[in-house]
Amino acid sequence: MAPSFNWWAKETHRGTPVVVKMENPNNWSMVELEGPSEDDFLLPNDDVSMSPFKREKVRNKNAKQLTWVLLLKAHKAAGCLTSIASALFSLGAAVRRRIASGRTDSDNPAGKNRFYTCIKIFLWLSVILLGFEIAAYFKGWHFNAPDLQLQYLYSLDFHTFANPLAVKSVFDSFYSKWVLIRVEYLAPPLQFLANACIVLFLIQSVDRLVLCLGCFWIKIKKIKPVAKQGPLDLESGDASGYYPMVLVQIPMCNEKEVYQQSIAAVCCLEWPKSRFLIQILDDSDDPTTQTLIKEEVHKWQKEGANIIYRHRVIREGYKAGNLKSAMNCSYVKDYEFVAIFDADFQPTPDFLKRTVPYFKDNEDLGLVQARWSFVNKDENLLTRLQHINLAFHFEVEQQVNGIFLNFFGFNGTAGVWRIKALEESGGWLERTTVEDMDIAVRAHLHGWKFVFLNDVECQCELPESYEAYRKQQHRWHSGPMQLFRLCLPAIIKSKISIWKKGNLIFLFFLLRKLILPFYSFTLFCIILPMTMFIPEATLPSWVVCYIPATMSFLNILPAPKSFPFIVPYLLFENTMSVTKFNAMVSGLFQLGSAYEWVVTKKSGRSSEGDLASLVEEKPKHQRGVSVPDLEELREEIKEKEKKASKKKKHNRIYTKELALAFLLLTASVRSLLSAQGIHFYFLLFQGISFLLVGLDLIGEQVD
Repeated sequence: MAPSFNWWAKETHRGTPVVVKMENPNNWSMVELEGPSEDDFLLPNDDVSMSPFKREKVRNKNAKQLTWVLLLKAHKAAGCLTSIASALFSLGAAVRRRIASGRTDSDNPAGKNRFYTCIKIFLWLSVILLGFEIAAYFKGWHFNAPDLQLQYLYSLDFHTFANPLAVKSVFDSFYSKWVLIRVEYLAPPLQFLANACIVLFLIQSVDRLVLCLGCFWIKIKKIKPVAKQGPLDLESGDASGYYPMVLVQIPMCNEKEVYQQSIAAVCCLEWPKSRFLIQILDDSDDPTTQTLIKEEVHKWQKEGANIIYRHRVIREGYKAGNLKSAMNCSYVKDYEFVAIFDADFQPTPDFLKRTVPYFKDNEDLGLVQARWSFVNKDENLLTRLQHINLAFHFEVEQQVNGIFLNFFGFNGTAGVWRIKALEESGGWLERTTVEDMDIAVRAHLHGWKFVFLNDVECQCELPESYEAYRKQQHRWHSGPMQLFRLCLPAIIKSKISIWKKGNLIFLFFLLRKLILPFYSFTLFCIILPMTMFIPEATLPSWVVCYIPATMSFLNILPAPKSFPFIVPYLLFENTMSVTKFNAMVSGLFQLGSAYEWVVTKKSGRSSEGDLASLVEEKPKHQRGVSVPDLEELREEIKEKEKKASKKKKHNRIYTKELALAFLLLTASVRSLLSAQGIHFYFLLFQGISFLLVGLDLIGEQVD
């Protein structure tokens, strides 16, 4: 063959390239093979110039190529079916395991069954309507546009009127009445509620967009809080440096998994020993845990740490009562600042050096808050999704509000307060389960300013099980509604400016604490499925798909490494709207679960590097100090916990999430009848997400 001189033209290959090699019927692998073109499948009989032998050869070649293509397609289909089958088998095994455990989230039916009953009513209605709609579909009642329903009814009625002998069937008569009821009575209120939720959705999206733009502005302009005396001045060792009296508090309750690492971290803070005191505020009701914590404190006392152990006799008010009791000690008046750390937090040794200097010559500053970092953010899918949410909370919400408003909600830990600000604001109160937000709002009303340090991190751990995360989120979303009811009169009567009052009422409380869980649950979990059965009320595609995807993309920007999880994040946030909505309602109307306080379960994970450095720098602090019997007691407790976890480790079944999963899946089947593609995929994936959460598969280990 002569070489082609059309070197500038690219070769074009038609057909599907396949890779097949057959050695024997039971063993075949892949090699490169050019896919057949259209000419290869033309009948060779059409070519008169081709000899009979060549025709037969081409025919055999085409037959082999077609056979190989079909075998490859069959192999791919078999592999797909195998993976789907294995996934279904594993899901079935998980269902059997959950059902065999016999544990659900309905252990306390007093206050939780009302919400679950409402969801079940919607579920059964959707199942009945689905069967009704399928029957109507096969009867010919299938239209893509909702307004064609009325045109069909009018034509059907006119035909019956023109021809009296024509009688509508019982089903047609019944279904036509159902369509008229939908149009006249059900669709208008549902559409009104949908439009109201869309407006709230847009307002909340604009708020989220403004926060992101503010964060971009801070990054571009490199805006940071400025301290009058930075940490470098403190490291010089000058005795005349800024070393005010600091009180360090660690409130804990039955924290036997993490007490050692938290106590070791605060005892290694770089600050003059005579200028700070550590309070271990133990609220444990377990005598063994009390003994272990007390012995740990005694160990550090022998090493020269200025640390004391306090245990309340009357344990009331949860964490707020614990902190209030500690602040009533007579020696607290000698201290100017108080640093608070939860039991699973491990501040770096230079934490006080990097936070306390911001108070110097800044008498209006009441709080310096550091951001959190997480030692187990890659443990499973649940912790990865939490990390996305909290990264946005710290880097966007708190940083923007701290720079432009000098106000944000105190996180309850990893912060340093001016004791004078606490006292003037009324101190710790036990009236809500969010005592940190309570004191922050009251301090803001008294004119105190806050500073958020995005570059100062304090390590902690995220809940690794859905049960622990669910209880934490319930407390975090019911408490703000309690606080809003209590603080609203004080906000209105306060002397702060009108725009600050508006920010507190409309943005801080209503928009971000009430409206967000309300529209997220109502719009995506109730209205969207109902529009499938009442198609006269519609939701635009941009509400279902485009804006949620855009908002999820903005939320994930502070954690760019989590970008592959953007779709699970979007689905999981909608799934969590059930818990958040339930918590919001219980807090707003002061239901029984609003005052529920459950300590978030810890796994005891810590940074191995930090612990190793502590061992290298101060080996005597880590070894050879505790009483031998105490070490044996610790080992015995650990062994018992391991045995108990092996025997009793099982997950719960979350009935509300499962009911909503089947509701959404039912609605997705209904969407197929009206050929609504985006709605079908969203309902399908959201239903699967609810199913995984309901079976508690979201907290399983991942690679």
